[in-house]
Amino acid sequence: MPQSSRWGRKQTLPLRARIIRSIRDFFEERGFLQVETPSRIPAPAPEPYIDALPSRDWYLQTSPELAMKRLLAVGHERIFQICHCWRDEERGRFHLPEFTLLEWYRTGADYTHLMTDCEELLRSVAAAVPGSARISFQGTEVDLAQPAERLSVREAFRRYTPLSAEEALRCDRFDELMAVEIEPRLGIGQPTILYDYPAARGALARRKSDDPGVAERFELYLCGVELANAFSELTDPTEQEERFRLDREERRLAGKDPYPLPRPFLDDLKTLPPCAGIALGVDRLVMLLLDLPSIDQAVAFTPEEL
Repeated sequence: MPQSSRWGRKQTLPLRARIIRSIRDFFEERGFLQVETPSRIPAPAPEPYIDALPSRDWYLQTSPELAMKRLLAVGHERIFQICHCWRDEERGRFHLPEFTLLEWYRTGADYTHLMTDCEELLRSVAAAVPGSARISFQGTEVDLAQPAERLSVREAFRRYTPLSAEEALRCDRFDELMAVEIEPRLGIGQPTILYDYPAARGALARRKSDDPGVAERFELYLCGVELANAFSELTDPTEQEERFRLDREERRLAGKDPYPLPRPFLDDLKTLPPCAGIALGVDRLVMLLLDLPSIDQAVAFTPEEL
């Protein structure tokens, strides 16, 4: 490990610990229960673009989402977890194959409640790290004390691209335009909440009752970087199983492992109350708050150093 990396981590790891401690304090003060669920699971959600690492005949979790929703189904109302997750072939300036994820869930809530949670969490965590209320990440500034800009996906495409969101989906340019034209413009000056994704990009989110062409999903951005992904959760087991089957077929056609259906999760959806959940990248949050040039400096070791 280069000397500069060792020195940098010696300074940042205590701040990382303070950030994680402030996250726990935030949720415990609001009546959330911290939970731990297994990291090794028999079946991850079969999302087409997220690949799980095998662990013998099971998998390392890509997210604790399925297990945490099962806890809601048996009566827990507010829960959170800070845990390690794994995703195959994810490596880059903002990506690690093993990373730390914060997830929290609320019953009796929808994605708008999580938008407020995000704003309050950012302010609370920034207060724990001196000088972080207004951060500058690689020359781009954002004031975490400001309310988030709330921008729909449809409006973002109208504002920043030559195509509508629907046209971009039809010509298979949605992800390209999001990455190249839209995301770099989000979270500048103030956080941005990009909401109401097309239903085709809804993942495990429920459709909007008054606009079924979109799903109640949002992503949180700071300084052009995606930090969190949230849903009003789909609670219909029949629709969820159909989505899983379509995702499994898409994976199969792409030559990927389609994964088994997570049958216990689908069974528990029958008793899952209305709820909302969100995943936030802790390593990215540390990177942004401390203005680190790479996610490598936000963790104790990278895979290449082991």
